[in-house]
Amino acid sequence: MGRISTVVQQAITTGYLTVAAEQKLRQLLTTSYDHEDFQSFINLQQYAMEGMVKQQSREKIGNQDYCVRM
Repeated sequence: MGRISTVVQQAITTGYLTVAAEQKLRQLLTTSYDHEDFQSFINLQQYAMEGMVKQQSREKIGNQDYCVRM
């Protein structure tokens, strides 16, 4: 099925978390995972809060808000 740490590493490397990767993380978080995967997920949250990883889903929401305001 994959590992949380693999998805996180790809997002950190590219600086971008796609909608598909977010969905994969949600799926993986419903299964058993180890401390390394948990720590990777926490790191991803930190990177996102600091703006080092952009979230595609948030960009879509931002674009929709912009269109609605115009």
